[in-house]
Amino acid sequence: MTYIVGDAVQVAGLGKGTVRAVLNNGRFRVELKGRFLIATSAQLTGAEATSPPRRAHRTSASTKPREPRAAEPPAKLRSIDLHGRTVPEATAEVQAFLNAALLEGEAGVRIVHGRSGGRIRAAVHAQLRVMSVRSFRLDPQNPGVTIVML
Repeated sequence: MTYIVGDAVQVAGLGKGTVRAVLNNGRFRVELKGRFLIATSAQLTGAEATSPPRRAHRTSASTKPREPRAAEPPAKLRSIDLHGRTVPEATAEVQAFLNAALLEGEAGVRIVHGRSGGRIRAAVHAQLRVMSVRSFRLDPQNPGVTIVML
């Protein structure tokens, strides 16, 4: 089925969301629970649009100032190891891994791609450039690992 930007959809196994962008090859960028994920048309079904819940206004006296986020990633990050994968397998696994991490509210993840050759690293970095992640960089202690901040 074809969806357009703004359509309410049901993502299989995850819940209701809204189509935010139409991508190529029958894929869609879907906003779900305040996060974004990439889904195929086979994973989506139409859903009735619901209005967002109304939020009560807070007074300035009851709000606490937010702590600034640290620039360094947390010490213990969830990771995926791509050793022994082909480039298409690796990119598909990274996409599914990042979607799951975003929905679970992870702050950052590690992608272990290895140092030799660099084909998988190049494909993963190209994929990260078009996805909605805050930043990514090579681990300073291990150039075979990319740290991704979500």
